[in-house]
Amino acid sequence: MGRVHHPLTPSSKEEGEKLNSPSPSGEGLGWGVSNKLHQTLKTRAQDMRNNPTEPEKRLWRHLSGSKLGGHKFRRQAVIGPYIADFLCAQKKLIIEVDGDTHDLKEDARRDAALLSFGYHVIRITNQDVMQNMDGVLTLVLTQLNQMADRWPHPNPSPEGEGLSKCSPSSLEEGARGWCQSEQGQT
Repeated sequence: MGRVHHPLTPSSKEEGEKLNSPSPSGEGLGWGVSNKLHQTLKTRAQDMRNNPTEPEKRLWRHLSGSKLGGHKFRRQAVIGPYIADFLCAQKKLIIEVDGDTHDLKEDARRDAALLSFGYHVIRITNQDVMQNMDGVLTLVLTQLNQMADRWPHPNPSPEGEGLSKCSPSSLEEGARGWCQSEQGQT
């Protein structure tokens, strides 16, 4: 008997290429990108990380290791069907280093798509990176400092000055008992 085709089951033509539904958070492979395309983009991004342009190398020296204001960046990050030169995920900020051959219309379309995903894009020319690194870093740091964090900091404060371990007003009755016993308040 033949295989029954279901809309969410890959057809024989699509065998090996999984279909993706959007993830609840709007991230991951739910961008409408097939696994095959995603793997292609990841491979291309890896190649780009291994063979950066000279301006990308120079900028990365200032962004790597959270050197710029403590902000963590990734190089050649895959975002949906795009590869961003540099990404600060905490702020949803993308830095693109543009050479002489960039298509302004295509860049505008891409930037609009990334903005629809919630990302902000800063475009910097190769020439600015090579001749005005201080200006580039000032621009990027100013933008980062003006943007809200995407999620709470993993270490909110030292010595328990910020978030408390248990907040009875926000817990259900059963969890309150656990919190009190954990805090020695049984």
